[in-house]
Amino acid sequence: MDYIHLRDMQFYGYHGVLPEETVLGQRFRVTISLALNTRKAGETDDLQYTVNYVEVYELCKSIMEGEPFQLIEALAEAIASAILEKYEGQVFGCKVELVKPDPPIPGHYKEVAVEIVRGHYSE
Repeated sequence: MDYIHLRDMQFYGYHGVLPEETVLGQRFRVTISLALNTRKAGETDDLQYTVNYVEVYELCKSIMEGEPFQLIEALAEAIASAILEKYEGQVFGCKVELVKPDPPIPGHYKEVAVEIVRGHYSE
């Protein structure tokens, strides 16, 4: 199994349950890992035999900057589902990590994050 990783993509969105999250918005970071077979792409140096990570970025961006979700779990699920649907037969599975670096909750912590794995993915 081979992997393509898009690490720490940054977006601004209005996702969340708290009123200030949906009005003021906040930063989000997303890391996506795709499980696929890249052998033919590596042997031929031809983009048609792999996943174009520019397209994956744009797909993720459209979801992250689109309609608001209350839960980051639902947001991560939407991203994973869209990837697996668009690249059915090519991507076996994916992992999505979605991070809220500055959620409006009191306390001392680095960040809040959710990580989901869908399809056939194992590292």
